[in-house]
This record gives sequence, C-alpha cells and structure tokens, in this order.
Amino acid sequence: MLGRIDRVQLAVPEAETAARGWIGLLGAEPAGEDRIEGLGARRRRLRIGTGFVELLVPDGAGPVADAVARRGAHLYAAGAAAPDLAGLAAHLKARGVSPLSEAGQLHLTERDTGIAGLRMVVSADETLPSVGDIDFLYEATLLSSDTVGITRQLNTLFALDERNYTEIVSGLFGYRGTLTLFDKDELHRLEVIEPTTPGTTMERYFRKFGQSLYMAFAETSRINLIAERAAAAGAGFTLDRPEDRPAHLPSDQLWLHPKALGGMMLGLSRPSMAWTWSGHPERVEAVA
Repeated sequence: MLGRIDRVQLAVPEAETAARGWIGLLGAEPAGEDRIEGLGARRRRLRIGTGFVELLVPDGAGPVADAVARRGAHLYAAGAAAPDLAGLAAHLKARGVSPLSEAGQLHLTERDTGIAGLRMVVSADETLPSVGDIDFLYEATLLSSDTVGITRQLNTLFALDERNYTEIVSGLFGYRGTLTLFDKDELHRLEVIEPTTPGTTMERYFRKFGQSLYMAFAETSRINLIAERAAAAGAGFTLDRPEDRPAHLPSDQLWLHPKALGGMMLGLSRPSMAWTWSGHPERVEAVA
C-alpha cells in the first residue's frame, strides 16, 4: 500500500541552518511553512527531487520538542507516498491503528508502527517535477538487531509483499538485513539492517541510539557536481569512486555527512547503481 519514498522529516532546533545545506549543496527550493498541531511543531518544507524535505521545529510542548531535547537535530520520520491514502487509513484502522491525521498526511508514531525507533509520515502520492540536483529519494534506513521480526511487522502494517524483498549483506560496510522493496521493479523501500562489524560509524551509532532511523538514500544524475559543491563548502562527505575512472565520468556513490544537511546523513547513488545491491545487478548501466 506504499508507492514510494517521497520525503524525510527532520526534527531540528531551528530551520534556517538545517535548510542551508539542502539548498546550497542539493538545489532544494523553499515550498512553504505551516504548523502541525499534533506534533507541536512549525514545519518548513523544501522541494527536492520528486518529493520533499520537511523541517520540524518545536513550537510548544509535543513530540518534536521531546525528540529535539533528547537527541538534537536528527532524522525524525521516514516519509512514503501511498496511491490510496484513504484505503491505507482504513487498513490501519482495521488493525487498531489510528495515527494522527493532519495536513493531508498520516503521522505514525512508534506506538502506531509498533516498531521502536520507526516513525513514518505517509502522504497521498502525487506526480511532481524533479527539483534541484537529486532525481528522487528511494530509501530510508532503520537499524535493528531483529531485521526478520521488523520486516514481518512492516508486512502486516503496510500490506507489503515480501516476494519483492531482497536480502543485503555488506562486508565492506559491515551490515546485513533486508530491503523491503514496495515494487519489484522500483528501488523504493525501507532498508532494515543490523551492523555486524564493531567500530564502524553505523555500529557506533547503533550502540548510542539503539533501534532507530539512521539515514536516507537518493539517486542523482549530478553526483560529481554535488561532490564539487561539498568540497568547496567544506562540508563533510565520503566518496565511492574507482581510482582509475576518468574525471568526467560519475562517481558511484556519495554520502553527505549529517552536519552538512542539518542533522541527517544522505547517501547518493548514480542512476541505476543501486540495483547492484537491490536484487538486479544486470540493470546497472555501465559508465562510459
């Protein structure tokens, strides 16, 4: 019942600093401000790719104020678009889940999802032109030591089809888990993974925060441009690029560090590259 990953929500002390990296490094564009009463937060929206970044700033007592007080700026909720939002709401209600419904969205708390560390915001799907320098968001990552149990809960919660899923193991980055592809022919999914190598950035994060949202991923046709901007701005980033690849050809992956984007890490992959680890490596387009 989920169509695609269409946004991320960050809980931040103030929006101006958080927005700066999204606009300067990725070409995001302001898309208005409002207030989400049920979250006790002012919301600043930015258009990016075919979706949004939503910056939530505490505006009185509420869950966002509690989250910022506890962790500072961080990835607060993963965002997905549903082709039939009313149908999803009815599906959830039949299972005893009645999330906050406000501003045309369903705002699911950890109690609603039944999964510690996982908040979701689900919006009606809409066709939007791509904005800025990423093509589209396609993944949000949840760290967990119970990847099998979590994926089963997601199946029930959102009526996902586990036949679309693919298992993922990374010796390089030290993790294993499942990609819950919403459609077998599209990249959009929640990634549920467990760190397996002590001392990695991911493993240290997991030890510090426990089961929690970790990062998001997007596809971009302008990965080299973004790397150049990050270097010029002194923004933290990590690049995955074969040493012998000519300079005019794209890198494979890039990670913008949390401080560069107001509190969350964003991974970027060149077009089709993510199929390498998403069950269809034959779909990866050669660099030439």
